[in-house]
Amino acid sequence: MVRYFAVALANRRITVNAISPGSTDDSVLNSLPPEVQNRARAWHESGWTPMGRFGTPADIGNAVVLLCSEGAGWITGQVIAGDGGASLMDTIFPLDIQRG
Repeated sequence: MVRYFAVALANRRITVNAISPGSTDDSVLNSLPPEVQNRARAWHESGWTPMGRFGTPADIGNAVVLLCSEGAGWITGQVIAGDGGASLMDTIFPLDIQRG
């Protein structure tokens, strides 16, 4: 949908982008049972997320600020994964292979 609208609105100089946040503190994650929260946090800290932590609302807000800035005027039709690199990791291969 982002790509479709980006093409449809480009001639009006309107950019269309989206942010796909990963696990984020102070989010819906906080409504899950503590055991689930702890396991998710441990998974990120174990190396499955290259940044080694959950995101923060400020991390996601910074991506929004970027896309709203004049400097992003040439960016359109993109979905930015604000996930600390988690989407780069392959759950099939062990971490020691991926991290080299």
